[in-house]
Amino acid sequence: MEPFTAGLISLEDAQQKMLQQLTPISDCLSVSLYEAAGRITAKPVTSPLDVPPFDNSAMDGYAVRLSDIVPDREFPVAGKAFAGAPFNGDWPAGSVIRIMTGAPIPAGCDAVVMQEQTEQRAGGIVITAAVTPGQNIRRIGEDIEAGKQVLEAGVRLGAAELPLLASLGIAEVSVLRKLRVAIFSTGDELQAVGQPLADGQIYDTNRFTVSLMLNKLGCEVIDLGVIADDPEALRKAFSEADRQADVVISTGGVSVGEADFTKAILEELGVITFWKLAMKPGKPFAFGRLANSWFCGLPGNPVSAAVTFYQLVQPLLATLTGQTTRIMPLRQRARATQRLKKSPGRLDFQRGILNRGEDGVLEVRSTGAQGSHVFSSFALADCFIVLDRDRADVEAGEWVEVEVFNSLLEG
Repeated sequence: MEPFTAGLISLEDAQQKMLQQLTPISDCLSVSLYEAAGRITAKPVTSPLDVPPFDNSAMDGYAVRLSDIVPDREFPVAGKAFAGAPFNGDWPAGSVIRIMTGAPIPAGCDAVVMQEQTEQRAGGIVITAAVTPGQNIRRIGEDIEAGKQVLEAGVRLGAAELPLLASLGIAEVSVLRKLRVAIFSTGDELQAVGQPLADGQIYDTNRFTVSLMLNKLGCEVIDLGVIADDPEALRKAFSEADRQADVVISTGGVSVGEADFTKAILEELGVITFWKLAMKPGKPFAFGRLANSWFCGLPGNPVSAAVTFYQLVQPLLATLTGQTTRIMPLRQRARATQRLKKSPGRLDFQRGILNRGEDGVLEVRSTGAQGSHVFSSFALADCFIVLDRDRADVEAGEWVEVEVFNSLLEG
């Protein structure tokens, strides 16, 4: 291994060291379904009713009794059953009931014959196919039984889960409170977005990016702004953030520059678990514990900050809210369509664009320049090309692993 990468902790080890220390929050509240999107269930949700709540027809057709079935018999239609308007009249022997999808099954019905398996005659209908007991009938509780668990604790509520709860008549759900996350940037060179730049200044895009990601993850953001490269100012910022938040995230100030005071202050106020990763981009990432909160120090370069947030902070926040659903996407193989530059020593997350080749195989190409300052690579990409720590350059046609962006980086 190259000397400049010796002693760096791997991403897998970093994730393990982080996540094994965490205990999920437990504070919860009850909210309306209309306010529950993006919230995390605090306890399992059980169904208060059977779904469907009664036997009903799965087809437009005819309700029949098996004892009446005779080949080539003409069945008069004794009545009609609609969803919301069941048939409640007398049902003479040797007749059928016209029934629509979702309508309650009339008493005595053994099966529903779809209308495509009948012929119209002057005296009624003739059944043209074999009839089996229970065909085309949705039984009570077939989908969900009353008292059955429909969601476990730790589920993020979205467009799949909330309609399910609504279909069960559940108007409110118990959710965890939002994680409180304090953020600030460090660096005298930073200027707020929208303000004119002085000589030597750059815009503070990292804090803006982190805030967007935190909002997308449903966190309560406490924005402490830009903190000057001054030990006392940093000490005050860390203390204030620790007092207010569950998690403190800073951007910048975690490398080895002469004006980077973050490490010394963290060692004074808390405990640092690790400081540097065998990862590119994102080598200078810090994680530790303050008196009341967890701390994540993101690199100052925009791409490095976004990648480390995605790969490390995202699962940390999910673990603190007890989420049980998959957070990070599964990796899959793709064929590189071009040469990719890579030096052994660090796990590399290059930004890529996925397509399917003419032979149906998944292919990936680079977005172009991969510098940690080139944020346009994210705007073009839809996946990470994940190159192992020991891998060198990739030639066109070789296989690589790709990780499709999840909703945090999607549009």
